[in-house]
Amino acid sequence: MQDITTDSTWKQAIAGSQMLLVAFGALVLMPLITGLDPNVALFTAGIGTLIFHVVTGGQIPIFLASSFAFIAPIMAAKSQFGLQETLGGLMAAGILYIILSGVIRLRGTGFVTRLLPPVVIAPVIMTIGLGLAPVAVHMASGRTGDGGTQLVPEDTALVIAMISLLVTIIMTVWAKGIFRLIPIMIGIIVGYILSAFAGIVDTTAIQEAAWFAVPNFVAPAFSWGAVLFMIPVAIAPAIEHIGDVLAIGNVTRKNYLEKPGLHRTLLGDGLATSAASMLGGPPNTTYSEVTGAVMLTRNFNPKVMWWAAGTAIVLAFVGKFGAALQTIPVPVMGGILCLLFGSIAVVGLNTLIRHQVDLSQSRNLVIVGVTLVFGIGNMVLGTLEGIALCAVVAIVLNLVLPGEKEAWGKRIQEGSVE
Repeated sequence: MQDITTDSTWKQAIAGSQMLLVAFGALVLMPLITGLDPNVALFTAGIGTLIFHVVTGGQIPIFLASSFAFIAPIMAAKSQFGLQETLGGLMAAGILYIILSGVIRLRGTGFVTRLLPPVVIAPVIMTIGLGLAPVAVHMASGRTGDGGTQLVPEDTALVIAMISLLVTIIMTVWAKGIFRLIPIMIGIIVGYILSAFAGIVDTTAIQEAAWFAVPNFVAPAFSWGAVLFMIPVAIAPAIEHIGDVLAIGNVTRKNYLEKPGLHRTLLGDGLATSAASMLGGPPNTTYSEVTGAVMLTRNFNPKVMWWAAGTAIVLAFVGKFGAALQTIPVPVMGGILCLLFGSIAVVGLNTLIRHQVDLSQSRNLVIVGVTLVFGIGNMVLGTLEGIALCAVVAIVLNLVLPGEKEAWGKRIQEGSVE
């Protein structure tokens, strides 16, 4: 297929709608899980993407939307601090990106690699996925995420959840073309139809909702507790951001870490996350699904993402659309989350494998082992707990324990890295 870099306006608009379709499943699933408004998430994804493109000079075909890495921290922070203070903590996480971008601009990327080698990054990412496993199981069983309330009979819920999961797996592994990029959406649609036949879909909210409605924006509030809780959590998404920028660069054969520069891409992501938090939306991150769509379609024109962002903003004001999203039954989401949360953990595991980190080395075994137990077990030390705590512990252990080279693994030591 020929590379597409310049298109007519209407072709760009259609391509942009397709990119939004690819991101859509994960985009709305994250706020539905955490109790945020999906219409606000659509709006802030659109605004965040436009901010990113302004900051980076419109050079990178990237779409920003809801970050799954923040699901567990948001759920924990909401129960401890409330929604508004949680949003304040998320805004601080965005500001951390902005500060990090400034440091990279002044000192280069060397300190980042010293601070966050694979042996630190991997267990933190694994903790994010594995720590959420009980939430997925509870929802697949027809309960609320905390397991406290049975919403759907367990037998019915498990059938719907497992079929939704199976369809998503089939589409992920065997589907071709664009369908392989939207397995979540297809899984949700099949699960929703099954739920309707089972009589567990309540469409009252759709009927009562207006066609045009302003999203339910929420302003943040600030407390040191929420800020200190959320800032360490931003480490893993920051690493995810760097990986996604490298990935899209490999697709388009351009080095975006040099031009526009990692400092600009991180700045754009940080401003997008802070802007989203100011309005009550989830933190933004670069979307690997969209990178896959760019690779498949070979449409490298960044303006396509502007159209995707504009479409998301328009959809945010369709009241019935948001109401329909919120009628998706818990078992449907639970079944799909069994795959998604596991996939997050596998990303961390793959980081260790790809860099050939030797876990027979005492220092590496200590860092990974302690980080996993602290994170998954939700250890609490002072104001830090769970993922936030394990991220700090992993960094400190890596800096304190001897053997800096071992932290990177054999692939780095042998000079075979990209």
